Amino acid sequence: MAGHGLVMGFAAILLPQLRLPNSLIPIDDVSGSWIASILGFALVAGNFIVPSVMANYGRRTANLVSIAPMIIGWFCILTATNITALLIARFLQGLAMGMSASLGPVLIGEYTSPKNRGAFLTIISLSIATGVLFVHTLGSFFTWQVTALVIAFLVFADLLIVIYSPESPSWLADQGRYDECRKVFRWLRGDGEEDELEKMIEASKVFRETKSMTEESGSFSKRLKRNLAYVNITIKKREFYKPIFIMIHIYTLGQWAGANILAAYTMDIFTNVIGTGANISVMIITLDIQRIISNTIAVFVIKKVKRRTMLFVTVSINLFAFLATAAYTYFKGQNMLPYDHPFIGIALIHIHMFSIATGTVPLPFIIAGELFPLEYRSLAGGLSVLFLSSNLFITVKTVPYLFKNVGIHGAYLLYAGVVTYCLVVALWFLPETKDRTLQEIENEFRGQPLSPEELKSTQSLTSFKHFNADRRCSSPVI
Repeated sequence: MAGHGLVMGFAAILLPQLRLPNSLIPIDDVSGSWIASILGFALVAGNFIVPSVMANYGRRTANLVSIAPMIIGWFCILTATNITALLIARFLQGLAMGMSASLGPVLIGEYTSPKNRGAFLTIISLSIATGVLFVHTLGSFFTWQVTALVIAFLVFADLLIVIYSPESPSWLADQGRYDECRKVFRWLRGDGEEDELEKMIEASKVFRETKSMTEESGSFSKRLKRNLAYVNITIKKREFYKPIFIMIHIYTLGQWAGANILAAYTMDIFTNVIGTGANISVMIITLDIQRIISNTIAVFVIKKVKRRTMLFVTVSINLFAFLATAAYTYFKGQNMLPYDHPFIGIALIHIHMFSIATGTVPLPFIIAGELFPLEYRSLAGGLSVLFLSSNLFITVKTVPYLFKNVGIHGAYLLYAGVVTYCLVVALWFLPETKDRTLQEIENEFRGQPLSPEELKSTQSLTSFKHFNADRRCSSPVI
């Protein structure tokens, strides 16, 4: 997951160096915005590739597959001599990000105990922040080619870690490999959660038995009719469409809150807010360190504070930072400030980063890991992440245009408006998920628990391969 931070943060050191007069690859605002934002397109492709790999070949294999385009992308950047080569490299990196964005929360949830799930999912954002800090620091002292070379070796080390990591116990149970499942589960969790292990295996046996009977009966046309009936029933279920509707707004909120904008255009934002007098490189590194500290704080706070409360508080701080920065830059541009000092702009940017690091980056990952029902986890998650990808592309692509035409104050007012709308919708529909099992959350969306007869009836409709893959990507552990 730190690879996400390396890729996003790399734009902040790549673009300023490419804008220099003696640059190997000269760029303008349009080509620069494409280099930063093409990740959004690639995320969509990666998100739709990984579910079938996860289901058919396992989480560990999917993890290995996601690392391959990341390594290739970094070496393509090393050898790039034109904008096209950079765009291809960034697309490959975005493809890898899209795969791990879907895989990461699922794998963490299946590896970890439910009581520690929130804290471990919060570490995703801490890992991303560490990656951003590392690439910004490295890029402050070396060229973008040297930075890319160092990162390529780090990603190769990541490959070695995954090679020696175990397969998910949930996937092993789903494949009927129960002895391996028990061995891995106990290696990950110890011997104190045997009840959860046995329940997971029992549930897997029921699913496998039902699936086996369904796949062996009926012609292709009958199976197709059952599949169409499944789709028709699924899209009408509240436990299917309500979590998607909520996550669409939470993912949109997370992107418009400014995390990727600060990571990709850090130097531009500091220049617009405080001017060129300060040491921008030091300011960027200091901001990244603050992000890591704030992420670390969030890991502990998330275990004590309710999700809805944390969402409201951190996003409120985010809105304050947007509005205060917009007012400050506007009045500064009009020479209407009675008193001005670079510390004011620096403080506003740090407040903005604090709200991002403690709320708008970790909370979408946490809520996505808790909100979707087990049966539709992969399908619903994929549909929701489409909005993460599209909003990432829109926000990063439009930064140069907005800053140039309406100023940073106009852009921040627009961001504040979108974030306010998404916050209102999320707070209206989002149930509290802290310390609740996925089954309890699913029951709340449905309005009543699912009986054993209904469970078997639902599973009998999942014979078609695509939807079997969807169920297998869900975790009976999280």
